[in-house]
Amino acid sequence: MSNLKTFFGESVKNTDHEVYSIIKKEMKRMEEGLEMIPSENVVSFAVINALGSVFTNKYSEGYAGKRYYGGNEHVDEVERLAIERAKKLFGVPHANVQPYSGSPANMAVYFAVCKPGDTVLGMNLPDGGHLTHGWKVNFSATFYKGVGYHVKPDGYIDIEEVRKLALEHKPKLIWVGATAYVREFPFEELSKIADEVGAYLAADIAHISGLVIGGAHKSPAPFAHVITTTTHKTLRGPRGAMIMVTKKGLEKDPELADKIDKAVFPGLQGGPHDHQTAAIAVALGEAMKPEFTDYAHQIVKNSRALGKALMDREIKIVTNGTDNHMILIDLTAFGKGKGVFVQEALDLANITLNKNTIPADPGSAFYPSGVRLGTPAITTRGLKEKEMEFVGDAIARVIKEVCTKYSLPDDKAQIKETLAKFREEIKHNAVVHQVKKEVMEFCEGFPLYTKLDY
Repeated sequence: MSNLKTFFGESVKNTDHEVYSIIKKEMKRMEEGLEMIPSENVVSFAVINALGSVFTNKYSEGYAGKRYYGGNEHVDEVERLAIERAKKLFGVPHANVQPYSGSPANMAVYFAVCKPGDTVLGMNLPDGGHLTHGWKVNFSATFYKGVGYHVKPDGYIDIEEVRKLALEHKPKLIWVGATAYVREFPFEELSKIADEVGAYLAADIAHISGLVIGGAHKSPAPFAHVITTTTHKTLRGPRGAMIMVTKKGLEKDPELADKIDKAVFPGLQGGPHDHQTAAIAVALGEAMKPEFTDYAHQIVKNSRALGKALMDREIKIVTNGTDNHMILIDLTAFGKGKGVFVQEALDLANITLNKNTIPADPGSAFYPSGVRLGTPAITTRGLKEKEMEFVGDAIARVIKEVCTKYSLPDDKAQIKETLAKFREEIKHNAVVHQVKKEVMEFCEGFPLYTKLDY
């Protein structure tokens, strides 16, 4: 197991054995399994050390040079460093590194460019969109009028529908970005539509920001007015977020950068998390290294190789391929609502992914007919294309085992009993146990921190 002293010294072990033992168990879980949730990654020791640094002690309401508390000269320094690195990496004139996470960052965009009741246009959640892009149960549809666009039967964004809806509803803000979209985003096409109706175009690149930096995905900077991103996922940093204003954004509204900053503070947040800012600066510094470009391209190579390995084993994936770090498996060939069975069985086999809706899902959000998986974390561990054969085979074997044996009943009242029976039986399933054994042996060849121990 990786040496926990590198993370915590002896302090946690000596002062709180209960927490320390839980941390050890999580480390063991990660080391002995394949983390394949697309929004997760493995950060370096340097990022963890910055996140656990003395910057966690400070309170810093305001911005660099304009704080409401004293003693912030070094906080100012690290925040300015993070900002300059973000601006350079993404090719933008303005960056705010204070948002606590992705959803608050997107909320700040609303505060900056919209008024309550304004219309916003974003990808429909079941088609792969994000809650904050106007979905009905989210604040973005409570305070604003959310209109959703869809993907076509082939899984690609329906550009003609986007244009039709934009002309019909005249949105103030259009979102491009998603949580489960496996193809390159059509930034240029949506930019033209936004310009045509006078809307702001916001690119939420939370999932692909590391790919953008590494040149493995087109950049939205020439096309969008605002860019938001989380700093984990493919960027391989701490859990945090950034908002960037582009040259095009400032041309549309010269005050847009100030509006964004005021929306973050004092509009939505108090003091920033300075330890998070320091860790973001470290992650951005790592992304400036030449090897990060290779890493970003390897993520996509692995994703495409894994997609092929699955399809070779007669597992259907949405769009029959991928352009990014993500694969969306369509389980409808086995019936509807199978995602929960696959997720839980693969968990027991030490492969972590998540159940997910697919376009035109015949199931429901809680019992969807797909699963979502990705390659950022396993690429960080050093896996390459040839290893995707093993990974794809392991996943396909478990999928076929559970999907041919288990189904959700049509009577909703029987679902609880069906799942309870499944969860008891799957613990003793021979195929699942064999795959778990193989995965654990496989993972021994790819220690969790070998590639990032610098």
